[in-house]
Amino acid sequence: MSTETSSGVEKLNPQPLPRRNALRLLLGGSFMTFAASFVSPLLRYLVPPVDAGITAKDALAGLVGELKPNSAKTFGFGARPALLVRLASGEYRSMSAVCTHLGCTVQYKPETQQIWCPCHNGCYDVNGQNVSGPPPHPLPTYEVNIRGQEIYAIRKQDA
Repeated sequence: MSTETSSGVEKLNPQPLPRRNALRLLLGGSFMTFAASFVSPLLRYLVPPVDAGITAKDALAGLVGELKPNSAKTFGFGARPALLVRLASGEYRSMSAVCTHLGCTVQYKPETQQIWCPCHNGCYDVNGQNVSGPPPHPLPTYEVNIRGQEIYAIRKQDA
């Protein structure tokens, strides 16, 4: 098992790994990789991501007259997308366009007058409240302020 060198120091001879142990190691590693590839997306689906927050206080959402009644547009609010909705009554609403389930970008569906997430078919009403699907929380909403011809979305102080 050990040999003595000319310097008088003993050296251990590494024994080759038997084929059976190598095969067990390979199959065990393959199984662990398969299990991780199955569990990881499952956990991402079940546990919503942590919100990093928004640093911007307000953002230019659009111009008066840009949107027809019962339509919407996506705009940038800091580093994240937001949604400006003009209701059939002409009133404006604004909210985050990031789904609270997995962070997908939502869109306004005029035929149902709801905000829809295409990732897992989640729906919100025009006030950002959950209507159906897997989203665990309502969408963060913003105050809408019209200054001249510009429409601003303003993050609420309590949000």
